[in-house]
Amino acid sequence: MIELTFLRDLVILFGASIVVVYCFNKLRVPAVVGFLVAGTLLGPYGLDVVNDVSHVEILAEVGVVMLLFTIGVEVSLARITSLRTVVGGGLLQIGAAIALSALAGLAFGLPVNQGVFWGFLTAMSSTAIVLKMLTERGETNSPQGRLTIGVLIVQDLSVVPMMVLTPVLAGQGEGGVAAVAWSLLKALLLVTLILVAARFLIPRLLIEVVRSRSRELFTITIILACLGIAWLSSLAGLSLALGAFIAGLIISESEYSHQAMAEILPFRDSFNSLFFISIGMLLDLRVLLSHPVLILGLVALVVAGKFITAAGAAVAAGYPWRPAVLTGVALAQVGEFSFILSKVGKEVGLLTAQSFQVFLTVSVLTLLLTPFLIQASPRVARRAEAIQRLRHWLPERPADPQAVPPRHLRDHTIIAGYGVNGRNLAQVLRETEIAFVVVEMDGEAVRQEQQKDMPIYFGDVTHPQVLRRLGIHEARALVLAISDPIATRRAVKVARQLNPALHIIARTRYLREIDDLRKTGADQVVPEEFETSIEIFSRVLQHYRMPSRVIAEKAERIRKEGYALLRKGQPDLREIVAREVEDLYVDD
Repeated sequence: MIELTFLRDLVILFGASIVVVYCFNKLRVPAVVGFLVAGTLLGPYGLDVVNDVSHVEILAEVGVVMLLFTIGVEVSLARITSLRTVVGGGLLQIGAAIALSALAGLAFGLPVNQGVFWGFLTAMSSTAIVLKMLTERGETNSPQGRLTIGVLIVQDLSVVPMMVLTPVLAGQGEGGVAAVAWSLLKALLLVTLILVAARFLIPRLLIEVVRSRSRELFTITIILACLGIAWLSSLAGLSLALGAFIAGLIISESEYSHQAMAEILPFRDSFNSLFFISIGMLLDLRVLLSHPVLILGLVALVVAGKFITAAGAAVAAGYPWRPAVLTGVALAQVGEFSFILSKVGKEVGLLTAQSFQVFLTVSVLTLLLTPFLIQASPRVARRAEAIQRLRHWLPERPADPQAVPPRHLRDHTIIAGYGVNGRNLAQVLRETEIAFVVVEMDGEAVRQEQQKDMPIYFGDVTHPQVLRRLGIHEARALVLAISDPIATRRAVKVARQLNPALHIIARTRYLREIDDLRKTGADQVVPEEFETSIEIFSRVLQHYRMPSRVIAEKAERIRKEGYALLRKGQPDLREIVAREVEDLYVDD
Protein backbone atom coordinates (compact mmCIF):
# COMPACT_ATOMS: atom_id res chain seq x y z
CA MET A 1 0.00 0.00 0.00
CA ILE A 2 3.03 2.28 0.28
CA GLU A 3 3.17 2.48 -3.50
CA LEU A 4 -0.51 3.45 -3.67
CA THR A 5 0.00 6.11 -1.00
CA PHE A 6 2.92 7.53 -2.94
CA LEU A 7 0.85 7.58 -6.13
CA ARG A 8 -2.00 9.25 -4.26
CA ASP A 9 0.37 11.96 -3.04
CA LEU A 10 1.61 12.62 -6.57
CA VAL A 11 -1.94 12.89 -7.90
CA ILE A 12 -2.85 15.34 -5.13
CA LEU A 13 0.29 17.43 -5.70
CA PHE A 14 -0.10 17.71 -9.44
CA GLY A 15 -3.86 18.29 -9.20
CA ALA A 16 -3.52 21.04 -6.60
CA SER A 17 -0.63 22.58 -8.54
CA ILE A 18 -2.78 22.87 -11.65
CA VAL A 19 -5.46 24.75 -9.72
CA VAL A 20 -3.07 27.04 -7.84
CA VAL A 21 -0.87 27.84 -10.86
CA TYR A 22 -3.96 28.51 -13.00
CA CYS A 23 -5.29 30.97 -10.42
CA PHE A 24 -1.90 32.63 -10.05
CA ASN A 25 -1.58 32.88 -13.82
CA LYS A 26 -4.89 34.75 -13.94
CA LEU A 27 -3.45 37.13 -11.35
CA ARG A 28 -0.24 37.42 -13.44
CA VAL A 29 1.86 35.95 -10.65
CA PRO A 30 4.79 33.71 -11.75
CA ALA A 31 4.12 29.96 -11.76
CA VAL A 32 7.08 29.38 -9.42
CA VAL A 33 5.21 31.17 -6.65
CA GLY A 34 2.19 28.95 -7.32
CA PHE A 35 4.26 25.80 -6.85
CA LEU A 36 5.77 27.13 -3.62
CA VAL A 37 2.35 28.09 -2.25
CA ALA A 38 0.91 24.70 -3.24
CA GLY A 39 3.70 22.95 -1.35
CA THR A 40 3.13 25.13 1.71
CA LEU A 41 -0.60 24.42 1.74
CA LEU A 42 -0.35 20.67 1.16
CA GLY A 43 2.75 19.95 3.22
CA PRO A 44 3.08 18.69 6.79
CA TYR A 45 3.17 22.25 8.17
CA GLY A 46 0.07 23.30 6.23
CA LEU A 47 -3.07 21.22 5.72
CA ASP A 48 -0.99 18.04 6.11
CA VAL A 49 -2.55 16.45 3.04
CA VAL A 50 0.87 15.05 2.08
CA ASN A 51 2.75 14.15 5.24
CA ASP A 52 5.53 11.95 3.79
CA VAL A 53 7.84 14.50 2.20
CA SER A 54 10.74 12.08 1.69
CA HIS A 55 9.33 10.54 -1.50
CA VAL A 56 8.58 13.97 -2.96
CA GLU A 57 12.10 15.16 -2.11
CA ILE A 58 13.60 12.26 -4.05
CA LEU A 59 11.67 13.18 -7.19
CA ALA A 60 12.47 16.83 -6.55
CA GLU A 61 16.17 15.97 -6.51
CA VAL A 62 15.73 14.34 -9.91
CA GLY A 63 14.09 17.55 -11.11
CA VAL A 64 17.06 19.65 -9.97
CA VAL A 65 19.44 17.17 -11.62
CA MET A 66 17.62 17.48 -14.94
CA LEU A 67 17.40 21.26 -14.62
CA LEU A 68 21.15 21.58 -14.14
CA PHE A 69 21.71 19.11 -16.99
CA THR A 70 19.71 21.24 -19.43
CA ILE A 71 21.49 24.37 -18.20
CA GLY A 72 24.82 22.69 -18.92
CA VAL A 73 23.65 21.80 -22.44
CA GLU A 74 22.54 25.39 -23.08
CA VAL A 75 25.61 27.03 -21.57
CA SER A 76 28.32 24.82 -23.21
CA LEU A 77 32.04 24.74 -22.40
CA ALA A 78 32.72 27.56 -24.85
CA ARG A 79 30.33 29.84 -23.02
CA ILE A 80 31.86 28.87 -19.67
CA THR A 81 35.22 30.00 -21.04
CA SER A 82 33.74 33.33 -22.13
CA LEU A 83 32.30 33.78 -18.60
CA ARG A 84 35.73 33.62 -16.96
CA THR A 85 35.65 37.39 -16.51
CA VAL A 86 32.86 37.03 -13.90
CA VAL A 87 34.74 34.48 -11.79
CA GLY A 88 36.41 37.25 -9.80
CA GLY A 89 33.06 38.90 -9.19
CA GLY A 90 31.51 35.60 -8.11
CA LEU A 91 34.31 34.86 -5.66
CA LEU A 92 34.12 38.41 -4.33
CA GLN A 93 30.36 38.04 -3.79
CA ILE A 94 30.81 34.78 -1.87
CA GLY A 95 33.63 36.20 0.26
CA ALA A 96 31.67 39.36 1.03
CA ALA A 97 28.56 37.35 1.99
CA ILE A 98 30.58 35.16 4.35
CA ALA A 99 32.32 38.15 5.94
CA LEU A 100 29.04 40.05 6.34
CA SER A 101 27.34 37.02 7.91
CA ALA A 102 30.24 36.49 10.31
CA LEU A 103 30.01 40.11 11.47
CA ALA A 104 26.22 39.83 11.83
CA GLY A 105 26.70 36.61 13.79
CA LEU A 106 29.08 38.34 16.20
CA ALA A 107 26.49 41.09 16.66
CA PHE A 108 23.89 38.44 17.56
CA GLY A 109 26.32 36.74 19.93
CA LEU A 110 27.16 33.72 17.77
CA PRO A 111 30.65 32.15 17.73
CA VAL A 112 32.80 32.94 14.72
CA ASN A 113 32.56 29.42 13.29
CA GLN A 114 28.75 29.51 13.35
CA GLY A 115 28.75 32.98 11.79
CA VAL A 116 31.00 31.75 8.98
CA PHE A 117 28.73 28.75 8.43
CA TRP A 118 25.71 31.04 8.18
CA GLY A 119 27.77 32.87 5.56
CA PHE A 120 28.13 29.61 3.66
CA LEU A 121 24.36 29.19 3.73
CA THR A 122 23.45 32.72 2.69
CA ALA A 123 26.16 33.03 0.02
CA MET A 124 24.32 30.57 -2.25
CA SER A 125 21.52 31.70 -4.56
CA SER A 126 18.78 29.67 -6.24
CA THR A 127 19.96 28.46 -9.62
CA ALA A 128 16.59 26.82 -10.34
CA ILE A 129 14.34 29.83 -9.67
CA VAL A 130 16.65 32.54 -11.04
CA LEU A 131 17.37 30.73 -14.31
CA LYS A 132 13.69 29.90 -14.76
CA MET A 133 12.79 33.58 -14.33
CA LEU A 134 15.58 34.75 -16.66
CA THR A 135 14.45 32.27 -19.30
CA GLU A 136 10.80 33.34 -19.06
CA ARG A 137 11.81 37.01 -19.35
CA GLY A 138 14.17 36.35 -22.27
CA GLU A 139 17.18 37.77 -20.43
CA THR A 140 19.61 34.83 -20.46
CA ASN A 141 21.72 36.50 -23.17
CA SER A 142 21.46 40.01 -21.74
CA PRO A 143 24.45 41.52 -19.87
CA GLN A 144 22.82 40.96 -16.49
CA GLY A 145 21.77 37.48 -17.59
CA ARG A 146 25.31 36.47 -18.50
CA LEU A 147 26.66 38.01 -15.31
CA THR A 148 24.03 36.29 -13.15
CA ILE A 149 24.63 32.89 -14.77
CA GLY A 150 28.37 33.25 -14.26
CA VAL A 151 27.99 34.07 -10.57
CA LEU A 152 25.54 31.17 -10.10
CA ILE A 153 28.05 28.77 -11.66
CA VAL A 154 30.79 30.01 -9.32
CA GLN A 155 28.43 29.59 -6.36
CA ASP A 156 27.52 26.03 -7.38
CA LEU A 157 31.18 25.10 -7.73
CA SER A 158 31.95 26.57 -4.31
CA VAL A 159 29.58 24.07 -2.67
CA VAL A 160 32.34 21.44 -2.84
CA PRO A 161 34.86 23.23 -0.58
CA MET A 162 32.04 24.37 1.70
CA MET A 163 30.90 20.77 2.20
CA VAL A 164 34.47 19.81 3.04
CA LEU A 165 35.02 22.77 5.39
CA THR A 166 31.76 22.38 7.34
CA PRO A 167 33.01 19.54 9.63
CA VAL A 168 36.23 21.50 10.15
CA LEU A 169 34.25 24.52 11.36
CA ALA A 170 32.46 22.23 13.81
CA GLY A 171 35.79 20.92 15.14
CA GLN A 172 35.19 17.44 13.75
CA GLY A 173 37.67 17.60 10.89
CA GLU A 174 40.76 15.45 11.17
CA GLY A 175 44.12 16.40 9.74
CA GLY A 176 43.55 20.17 9.56
CA VAL A 177 44.43 22.06 6.40
CA ALA A 178 46.21 19.10 4.83
CA ALA A 179 43.07 16.95 5.07
CA VAL A 180 40.93 19.68 3.56
CA ALA A 181 43.41 20.22 0.72
CA TRP A 182 43.57 16.48 0.04
CA SER A 183 39.76 16.21 -0.06
CA LEU A 184 39.53 19.07 -2.55
CA LEU A 185 42.36 17.63 -4.66
CA LYS A 186 40.71 14.20 -4.68
CA ALA A 187 37.40 15.69 -5.79
CA LEU A 188 39.19 17.66 -8.53
CA LEU A 189 41.04 14.58 -9.78
CA LEU A 190 37.89 12.45 -9.88
CA VAL A 191 35.97 15.17 -11.73
CA THR A 192 38.82 15.49 -14.22
CA LEU A 193 38.78 11.74 -14.83
CA ILE A 194 35.01 11.81 -15.33
CA LEU A 195 35.30 14.70 -17.80
CA VAL A 196 38.09 13.07 -19.80
CA ALA A 197 36.41 9.66 -19.90
CA ALA A 198 33.01 11.07 -20.77
CA ARG A 199 34.47 13.43 -23.38
CA PHE A 200 35.85 10.47 -25.32
CA LEU A 201 33.18 7.86 -24.60
CA ILE A 202 29.88 9.77 -24.83
CA PRO A 203 30.33 11.22 -28.36
CA ARG A 204 31.20 7.76 -29.73
CA LEU A 205 28.32 6.22 -27.84
CA LEU A 206 25.88 8.80 -29.22
CA ILE A 207 27.10 8.16 -32.77
CA GLU A 208 26.33 4.47 -32.45
CA VAL A 209 22.97 5.17 -30.83
CA VAL A 210 21.95 7.60 -33.60
CA ARG A 211 22.90 5.02 -36.21
CA SER A 212 20.34 2.66 -34.69
CA ARG A 213 17.60 5.15 -35.68
CA SER A 214 15.78 4.42 -32.40
CA ARG A 215 14.38 7.49 -30.67
CA GLU A 216 13.68 5.49 -27.50
CA LEU A 217 17.30 4.31 -27.32
CA PHE A 218 18.55 7.88 -27.81
CA THR A 219 16.32 9.20 -25.01
CA ILE A 220 17.37 6.46 -22.59
CA THR A 221 21.04 7.09 -23.41
CA ILE A 222 20.72 10.81 -22.67
CA ILE A 223 18.99 10.12 -19.34
CA LEU A 224 21.65 7.53 -18.49
CA ALA A 225 24.42 10.05 -19.25
CA CYS A 226 22.71 12.67 -17.09
CA LEU A 227 22.02 10.48 -14.08
CA GLY A 228 25.16 8.33 -14.43
CA ILE A 229 27.63 11.21 -14.49
CA ALA A 230 25.70 12.90 -11.66
CA TRP A 231 26.03 9.72 -9.58
CA LEU A 232 29.75 9.34 -10.36
CA SER A 233 30.34 12.98 -9.44
CA SER A 234 28.56 12.46 -6.12
CA LEU A 235 31.14 9.77 -5.35
CA ALA A 236 33.77 12.49 -5.72
CA GLY A 237 32.07 14.59 -3.05
CA LEU A 238 30.14 16.82 -5.46
CA SER A 239 26.40 17.34 -5.39
CA LEU A 240 24.22 15.39 -7.81
CA ALA A 241 23.05 18.61 -9.43
CA LEU A 242 26.59 19.82 -10.08
CA GLY A 243 27.44 16.44 -11.60
CA ALA A 244 24.44 16.75 -13.89
CA PHE A 245 25.66 20.20 -14.91
CA ILE A 246 29.01 18.66 -15.88
CA ALA A 247 27.13 16.02 -17.91
CA GLY A 248 25.26 18.79 -19.71
CA LEU A 249 28.51 20.54 -20.56
CA ILE A 250 29.82 17.31 -22.11
CA ILE A 251 26.65 16.78 -24.17
CA SER A 252 26.76 20.43 -25.30
CA GLU A 253 29.93 19.70 -27.29
CA SER A 254 28.10 17.03 -29.28
CA GLU A 255 26.31 17.68 -32.55
CA TYR A 256 23.26 16.02 -31.02
CA SER A 257 22.91 18.53 -28.16
CA HIS A 258 19.75 20.16 -29.57
CA GLN A 259 17.94 16.84 -29.88
CA ALA A 260 19.12 15.86 -26.39
CA MET A 261 17.60 19.07 -25.05
CA ALA A 262 14.30 18.39 -26.81
CA GLU A 263 14.10 14.86 -25.38
CA ILE A 264 14.89 15.86 -21.78
CA LEU A 265 12.68 18.97 -21.51
CA PRO A 266 9.38 17.15 -20.75
CA PHE A 267 11.02 15.20 -17.93
CA ARG A 268 12.70 18.32 -16.59
CA ASP A 269 9.53 20.39 -16.47
CA SER A 270 7.54 17.64 -14.76
CA PHE A 271 10.09 16.86 -12.07
CA ASN A 272 11.10 20.49 -11.68
CA SER A 273 7.62 21.43 -10.51
CA LEU A 274 7.99 18.85 -7.74
CA PHE A 275 11.20 20.55 -6.65
CA PHE A 276 9.45 23.86 -6.07
CA ILE A 277 6.59 22.06 -4.31
CA SER A 278 9.03 20.27 -2.01
CA ILE A 279 10.68 23.60 -1.13
CA GLY A 280 7.27 25.01 -0.23
CA MET A 281 6.67 22.03 2.06
CA LEU A 282 9.66 23.09 4.16
CA LEU A 283 7.92 26.31 5.23
CA ASP A 284 6.75 25.87 8.83
CA LEU A 285 4.08 28.50 9.35
CA ARG A 286 4.17 27.85 13.10
CA VAL A 287 7.76 29.16 13.27
CA LEU A 288 6.68 32.26 11.35
CA LEU A 289 3.71 32.85 13.63
CA SER A 290 5.78 32.23 16.79
CA HIS A 291 8.62 34.61 15.84
CA PRO A 292 7.24 36.99 13.17
CA VAL A 293 9.55 39.92 13.98
CA LEU A 294 12.67 37.75 14.03
CA ILE A 295 11.77 35.89 10.81
CA LEU A 296 10.76 38.96 8.83
CA GLY A 297 13.78 40.87 10.12
CA LEU A 298 16.11 38.07 9.03
CA VAL A 299 14.40 37.94 5.62
CA ALA A 300 15.02 41.66 5.18
CA LEU A 301 18.65 41.29 6.29
CA VAL A 302 19.29 38.36 3.95
CA VAL A 303 17.72 40.05 0.92
CA ALA A 304 19.51 43.35 1.60
CA GLY A 305 22.82 41.62 2.34
CA LYS A 306 22.66 39.44 -0.78
CA PHE A 307 21.76 42.45 -2.92
CA ILE A 308 24.62 44.56 -1.53
CA THR A 309 27.24 41.83 -1.86
CA ALA A 310 26.20 40.75 -5.38
CA ALA A 311 25.72 44.25 -6.81
CA GLY A 312 28.81 45.57 -5.02
CA ALA A 313 30.96 42.70 -6.31
CA ALA A 314 29.76 43.37 -9.88
CA VAL A 315 30.55 47.10 -9.61
CA ALA A 316 33.95 46.35 -8.07
CA ALA A 317 34.67 43.97 -10.96
CA GLY A 318 34.07 46.85 -13.38
CA TYR A 319 30.47 46.31 -14.48
CA PRO A 320 28.10 49.26 -15.02
CA TRP A 321 25.49 50.05 -12.42
CA ARG A 322 22.45 48.81 -14.29
CA PRO A 323 23.48 45.17 -14.85
CA ALA A 324 25.08 45.16 -11.40
CA VAL A 325 21.82 46.22 -9.73
CA LEU A 326 19.73 43.77 -11.78
CA THR A 327 22.16 40.98 -10.88
CA GLY A 328 22.03 41.93 -7.21
CA VAL A 329 18.24 41.75 -7.18
CA ALA A 330 18.21 38.43 -9.05
CA LEU A 331 20.61 36.83 -6.55
CA ALA A 332 18.94 38.19 -3.39
CA GLN A 333 17.70 34.85 -2.05
CA VAL A 334 18.97 31.64 -0.47
CA GLY A 335 19.69 28.78 -2.88
CA GLU A 336 18.64 25.15 -3.00
CA PHE A 337 22.19 23.93 -2.32
CA SER A 338 21.97 25.74 1.01
CA PHE A 339 19.28 23.29 2.13
CA ILE A 340 21.68 20.40 1.56
CA LEU A 341 24.47 22.24 3.34
CA SER A 342 22.19 23.13 6.27
CA LYS A 343 21.45 19.45 6.89
CA VAL A 344 25.18 18.77 7.13
CA GLY A 345 25.55 21.70 9.52
CA LYS A 346 22.75 20.34 11.69
CA GLU A 347 24.39 16.91 11.82
CA VAL A 348 27.77 18.30 12.96
CA GLY A 349 26.22 20.69 15.50
CA LEU A 350 26.65 24.07 13.79
CA LEU A 351 22.86 24.48 13.70
CA THR A 352 20.45 23.62 16.48
CA ALA A 353 17.02 22.19 15.71
CA GLN A 354 15.41 25.60 16.30
CA SER A 355 17.95 27.56 14.25
CA PHE A 356 17.57 24.97 11.48
CA GLN A 357 13.82 25.63 11.32
CA VAL A 358 14.39 29.38 11.42
CA PHE A 359 16.83 29.07 8.52
CA LEU A 360 14.39 26.99 6.47
CA THR A 361 11.55 29.44 7.06
CA VAL A 362 13.67 32.46 6.17
CA SER A 363 15.04 30.74 3.07
CA VAL A 364 11.66 29.72 1.70
CA LEU A 365 10.32 33.24 2.23
CA THR A 366 13.24 34.69 0.25
CA LEU A 367 12.45 32.26 -2.55
CA LEU A 368 8.81 33.34 -2.50
CA LEU A 369 9.89 36.97 -2.82
CA THR A 370 12.32 36.35 -5.69
CA PRO A 371 9.86 36.42 -8.65
CA PHE A 372 8.33 39.68 -7.40
CA LEU A 373 11.76 41.22 -6.82
CA ILE A 374 12.93 40.28 -10.32
CA GLN A 375 9.76 41.77 -11.82
CA ALA A 376 10.42 45.02 -9.94
CA SER A 377 14.17 45.04 -10.63
CA PRO A 378 14.04 47.39 -13.68
CA ARG A 379 12.45 50.11 -11.52
CA VAL A 380 15.07 49.51 -8.85
CA ALA A 381 17.81 49.80 -11.46
CA ARG A 382 16.43 53.09 -12.79
CA ARG A 383 16.38 54.61 -9.32
CA ALA A 384 19.86 53.29 -8.57
CA GLU A 385 21.22 55.04 -11.65
CA ALA A 386 20.88 58.30 -9.74
CA ILE A 387 23.67 57.08 -7.48
CA GLN A 388 26.00 57.24 -10.47
CA ARG A 389 26.40 60.91 -9.71
CA LEU A 390 28.59 59.74 -6.83
CA ARG A 391 30.80 57.57 -9.05
CA HIS A 392 33.94 59.48 -8.12
CA TRP A 393 33.62 57.84 -4.68
CA LEU A 394 33.43 54.34 -6.18
CA PRO A 395 36.01 52.12 -7.97
CA GLU A 396 35.93 52.37 -11.75
CA ARG A 397 37.34 50.32 -14.58
CA PRO A 398 40.97 51.36 -15.25
CA ALA A 399 41.28 53.94 -18.00
CA ASP A 400 42.04 52.49 -21.44
CA PRO A 401 43.47 54.83 -24.09
CA GLN A 402 41.46 52.97 -26.74
CA ALA A 403 38.24 53.15 -24.72
CA VAL A 404 37.35 56.73 -25.72
CA PRO A 405 35.61 57.12 -29.11
CA PRO A 406 37.07 59.67 -31.51
CA ARG A 407 35.54 63.14 -31.21
CA HIS A 408 35.31 63.78 -34.96
CA LEU A 409 32.52 61.27 -35.58
CA ARG A 410 29.65 62.72 -37.63
CA ASP A 411 26.72 61.23 -39.51
CA HIS A 412 27.60 57.78 -38.16
CA THR A 413 25.67 54.76 -36.91
CA ILE A 414 25.80 53.60 -33.32
CA ILE A 415 25.44 49.83 -32.92
CA ALA A 416 24.42 48.64 -29.45
CA GLY A 417 25.33 45.01 -28.91
CA TYR A 418 27.96 42.89 -30.62
CA GLY A 419 26.14 39.59 -30.91
CA VAL A 420 25.33 37.93 -34.22
CA ASN A 421 23.18 40.82 -35.50
CA GLY A 422 25.54 43.56 -34.34
CA ARG A 423 28.57 41.76 -35.74
CA ASN A 424 26.96 41.26 -39.16
CA LEU A 425 25.82 44.87 -39.33
CA ALA A 426 29.28 46.14 -38.41
CA GLN A 427 30.81 44.00 -41.14
CA VAL A 428 28.40 45.37 -43.78
CA LEU A 429 28.94 48.99 -42.69
CA ARG A 430 32.70 48.52 -42.79
CA GLU A 431 32.54 47.06 -46.32
CA THR A 432 30.33 49.94 -47.52
CA GLU A 433 32.59 52.52 -45.79
CA ILE A 434 29.84 53.91 -43.57
CA ALA A 435 31.14 55.33 -40.29
CA PHE A 436 30.00 53.46 -37.17
CA VAL A 437 30.84 52.71 -33.57
CA VAL A 438 29.84 49.71 -31.47
CA VAL A 439 29.02 49.76 -27.76
CA GLU A 440 29.11 46.46 -25.87
CA MET A 441 29.02 45.44 -22.20
CA ASP A 442 31.10 42.26 -22.55
CA GLY A 443 34.53 43.55 -21.55
CA GLU A 444 36.36 40.50 -22.87
CA ALA A 445 34.72 40.81 -26.31
CA VAL A 446 35.56 44.53 -26.39
CA ARG A 447 39.24 43.89 -25.69
CA GLN A 448 39.45 41.15 -28.32
CA GLU A 449 37.75 43.20 -31.03
CA GLN A 450 39.74 46.34 -30.26
CA GLN A 451 42.87 44.34 -31.06
CA LYS A 452 41.36 43.75 -34.53
CA ASP A 453 40.90 47.54 -35.01
CA MET A 454 37.14 47.33 -34.56
CA PRO A 455 35.67 50.66 -33.32
CA ILE A 456 34.05 49.02 -30.30
CA TYR A 457 33.84 50.46 -26.78
CA PHE A 458 32.72 49.29 -23.39
CA GLY A 459 29.61 50.94 -21.98
CA ASP A 460 25.91 50.81 -21.11
CA VAL A 461 23.78 52.13 -23.97
CA THR A 462 21.01 53.09 -21.53
CA HIS A 463 23.24 55.69 -19.88
CA PRO A 464 23.13 59.24 -21.35
CA GLN A 465 26.82 59.89 -20.72
CA VAL A 466 27.82 56.82 -22.72
CA LEU A 467 25.65 57.92 -25.65
CA ARG A 468 27.13 61.42 -25.52
CA ARG A 469 30.64 60.00 -25.72
CA LEU A 470 29.57 57.95 -28.73
CA GLY A 471 28.49 61.17 -30.49
CA ILE A 472 24.75 60.72 -30.19
CA HIS A 473 24.09 64.36 -31.13
CA GLU A 474 25.95 63.97 -34.45
CA ALA A 475 24.83 60.41 -35.24
CA ARG A 476 22.42 59.56 -38.03
CA ALA A 477 21.15 56.21 -36.72
CA LEU A 478 21.07 54.02 -33.63
CA VAL A 479 20.65 50.27 -34.01
CA LEU A 480 19.73 48.39 -30.84
CA ALA A 481 20.80 44.79 -31.40
CA ILE A 482 20.75 43.77 -27.74
CA SER A 483 18.79 40.90 -26.18
CA ASP A 484 17.47 42.80 -23.17
CA PRO A 485 13.92 44.12 -23.83
CA ILE A 486 13.96 46.37 -20.76
CA ALA A 487 17.31 47.91 -21.69
CA THR A 488 16.09 48.37 -25.26
CA ARG A 489 13.10 50.45 -24.15
CA ARG A 490 15.27 52.50 -21.82
CA ALA A 491 17.87 53.11 -24.54
CA VAL A 492 15.19 54.22 -27.05
CA LYS A 493 13.79 56.72 -24.56
CA VAL A 494 17.18 58.17 -23.60
CA ALA A 495 18.43 58.36 -27.19
CA ARG A 496 15.24 60.07 -28.39
CA GLN A 497 15.58 62.70 -25.67
CA LEU A 498 19.22 63.38 -26.57
CA ASN A 499 18.67 63.52 -30.34
CA PRO A 500 15.06 63.97 -31.58
CA ALA A 501 16.19 63.66 -35.23
CA LEU A 502 17.95 60.33 -34.71
CA HIS A 503 16.70 57.32 -36.68
CA ILE A 504 16.29 54.48 -34.19
CA ILE A 505 15.99 50.83 -35.22
CA ALA A 506 15.26 48.38 -32.42
CA ARG A 507 15.31 44.61 -32.41
CA THR A 508 12.86 42.63 -30.32
CA ARG A 509 12.03 38.98 -29.80
CA TYR A 510 8.46 39.51 -28.65
CA LEU A 511 5.28 40.68 -30.31
CA ARG A 512 4.15 42.65 -27.27
CA GLU A 513 7.20 44.92 -27.49
CA ILE A 514 6.42 46.39 -30.93
CA ASP A 515 3.80 48.99 -29.97
CA ASP A 516 5.58 49.90 -26.75
CA LEU A 517 8.88 50.55 -28.53
CA ARG A 518 7.17 52.65 -31.19
CA LYS A 519 5.43 54.76 -28.55
CA THR A 520 8.72 55.17 -26.70
CA GLY A 521 10.39 56.61 -29.80
CA ALA A 522 11.69 53.87 -32.09
CA ASP A 523 11.31 54.58 -35.80
CA GLN A 524 11.49 50.93 -36.81
CA VAL A 525 11.02 47.77 -34.77
CA VAL A 526 12.29 44.49 -36.18
CA PRO A 527 10.62 41.48 -34.49
CA GLU A 528 12.62 38.32 -34.99
CA GLU A 529 9.66 35.96 -35.22
CA PHE A 530 7.85 38.00 -37.87
CA GLU A 531 10.94 38.53 -39.99
CA THR A 532 11.42 34.78 -39.88
CA SER A 533 7.79 34.36 -40.98
CA ILE A 534 8.32 36.74 -43.89
CA GLU A 535 11.44 34.89 -44.98
CA ILE A 536 9.63 31.55 -44.81
CA PHE A 537 6.56 32.58 -46.82
CA SER A 538 8.79 34.39 -49.34
CA ARG A 539 10.75 31.23 -49.99
CA VAL A 540 7.59 29.13 -50.23
CA LEU A 541 6.10 31.56 -52.77
CA GLN A 542 9.37 31.50 -54.73
CA HIS A 543 9.17 27.73 -54.86
CA TYR A 544 5.69 28.06 -56.38
CA ARG A 545 7.04 30.42 -59.07
CA MET A 546 5.29 33.48 -57.65
CA PRO A 547 6.68 36.63 -59.32
CA SER A 548 9.47 38.22 -57.27
CA ARG A 549 7.83 41.62 -57.50
CA VAL A 550 4.66 40.34 -55.80
CA ILE A 551 6.67 38.72 -53.02
CA ALA A 552 8.78 41.84 -52.44
CA GLU A 553 5.77 44.16 -52.43
CA LYS A 554 3.89 41.92 -50.01
CA ALA A 555 6.83 41.75 -47.61
CA GLU A 556 7.33 45.49 -47.77
CA ARG A 557 3.64 46.19 -47.15
CA ILE A 558 3.66 43.96 -44.08
CA ARG A 559 6.67 45.82 -42.69
CA LYS A 560 5.19 49.26 -43.39
CA GLU A 561 1.93 48.32 -41.70
CA GLY A 562 3.83 47.31 -38.57
CA TYR A 563 3.23 43.58 -39.18
CA ALA A 564 -0.49 44.15 -38.58
CA LEU A 565 -1.48 41.39 -41.01
CA LEU A 566 0.56 38.78 -39.19
CA ARG A 567 -0.26 40.14 -35.73
CA LYS A 568 -4.02 40.17 -36.24
CA GLY A 569 -4.10 36.93 -38.17
CA GLN A 570 -6.31 38.49 -40.86
CA PRO A 571 -7.58 35.90 -43.37
CA ASP A 572 -7.23 38.18 -46.42
CA LEU A 573 -3.72 37.11 -47.46
CA ARG A 574 -5.03 34.97 -50.33
CA GLU A 575 -7.26 37.77 -51.65
CA ILE A 576 -4.48 40.37 -51.43
CA VAL A 577 -1.91 38.17 -53.19
CA ALA A 578 -4.43 37.16 -55.87
CA ARG A 579 -5.35 40.79 -56.50
CA GLU A 580 -1.73 41.84 -56.75
CA VAL A 581 -0.94 38.99 -59.14
CA GLU A 582 -3.92 40.00 -61.27
CA ASP A 583 -2.77 43.63 -61.31
CA LEU A 584 0.71 42.50 -62.24
CA TYR A 585 -0.46 40.55 -65.29
CA VAL A 586 -2.79 43.39 -66.33
CA ASP A 587 0.14 45.80 -66.21
CA ASP A 588 2.26 43.41 -68.25
